[in-house]
Amino acid sequence: MTSTLYDDLRQRLTALCAGEFDPIALMATVACEVHQALPQADWTGFYRVVAPGLLKIGPYQGGHGCLTIPFDRGVCGAAARTGQAQRVDDVHAFPGHIACAASTQSELVLPVWNRRGTLLGVFDLDSDQPAAFSEGDEASLGDLLALCFAECAAPA
Repeated sequence: MTSTLYDDLRQRLTALCAGEFDPIALMATVACEVHQALPQADWTGFYRVVAPGLLKIGPYQGGHGCLTIPFDRGVCGAAARTGQAQRVDDVHAFPGHIACAASTQSELVLPVWNRRGTLLGVFDLDSDQPAAFSEGDEASLGDLLALCFAECAAPA
C-alpha cells in the first residue's frame, strides 16, 4: 500500500478517534477503517488481553474468528507473548498456527500498547493471499496503533 493511502488512513483515524479513550470503541473503528483500506485483508480485527496469558476476540471485520487464544499458541499468541509484530508470509509454515479460517494464507499481527506500556491486545490481519503484507504495512500500521491507543486505560 502506498504512503498516500496510509496518510489518508491516518487522517481518517485521527478525526474519528479524537477524544475517545475506550479501547473497544477504538478497536471497532480501527478494524473497520483498516479493513476497508486494505484490499488484501479478508479478516481484520483485535484480540484483547482479558487475563494473564489469554486473548479473547474483540471487534473485527470479516468472517468468524477464534474466540480465545492463549499466549502460547498461534501467530496472535506469539505477538502477545513476545511483544513483537509477527509478519507471516505462509501461515502453514508457522509452528502452532491456529487455523480460524481454512482460507488464510498469510498474516500480520501487531501488539497494541498504551503509552504506559500496558499490552491491550493484538491487531490481526489475515489474507487469503500468500505474502500479502509488507514491512511498510507493518511499520505504518504500528504507527497508527500507537497513535490511536496511546491514552487508553488498561481493561478492567
